[in-house]
Amino acid sequence: MRNAPDKYIPALNFDRLTAFYDPLIRWALRENTFKRRLIEQAGIRPGQRVLDLGCGTATLTMLVKRSQPASDVTGLDGDPNILKIAEVKIAQSGLDIRLDRGVSFDLPYASESFDRVLSSLMLHHLTRANRVRTLLEVLRVLRPDGALHIANWGKPQNGWMRAAFYLVQNLDGFETTDDSVKGLLPVLMHEAGFEDVQQADQFATVLGTLCLYRARKPSAGG
Repeated sequence: MRNAPDKYIPALNFDRLTAFYDPLIRWALRENTFKRRLIEQAGIRPGQRVLDLGCGTATLTMLVKRSQPASDVTGLDGDPNILKIAEVKIAQSGLDIRLDRGVSFDLPYASESFDRVLSSLMLHHLTRANRVRTLLEVLRVLRPDGALHIANWGKPQNGWMRAAFYLVQNLDGFETTDDSVKGLLPVLMHEAGFEDVQQADQFATVLGTLCLYRARKPSAGG
């Protein structure tokens, strides 16, 4: 596992809550449904290299590998405590998955290293500046015509969803989640240089509106 010195804000904002992350996501966010939908829309093929960006406890990472065993799957996260949980889960699963420690806005990978980058519930933890830097880094490490697939909080569908999302904002911070409330992630993806940016799906959850986004890196000749 690669080491990175950067301080990382843990999931749910507090280290003491890390152990509750998996059961909370399963219960509150229809995890199995939205993560399988995200993998389905990614269309991963045998032999492709896939990065799970902000992999957390590696639930999505393992689902990717199981869905396409012939793919080369890497998970990256900046939180050493949550990576320890991921290591145990992967060891118990027997899956061949690499885990790296690092930050999304300074990826430890060569340019054009991956065919697909997936990310689930990570981008709203970042400041606007680091969110933009992350999108630029993803664009760098993707191969031409490679694709980015994101599951993240989106613009609330209605007043009930807006009210529900206040709990997430209290935990993760109002400043970092403001872009989610305003539905600005697709705009930032387009401004970073991605093409075919679109919201592919959305889910109403007890914590707010969860959206699936997808975008493509331009082809080498484009």
